[in-house]
Amino acid sequence: MAVPKRKTSPSRRGMRRSHEALGTEAHAECSNCGELKRPHHVCAHCGHYDGREVAPAGRTLKSIVRV
Repeated sequence: MAVPKRKTSPSRRGMRRSHEALGTEAHAECSNCGELKRPHHVCAHCGHYDGREVAPAGRTLKSIVRV
């Protein structure tokens, strides 16, 4: 069985984990109401997508079929 010869230092461990950081989520401004929303998603605030109303405003978007 392979066993490490030396203890991994905190610096080396940190360098190995440097790529595991969470990236920032992308957000775009809604063209209708100006609220921040995820790109290519229906606006949760006003229900608009691609310049037209897809869902009634204020309703939960989980029950709405994707366009």
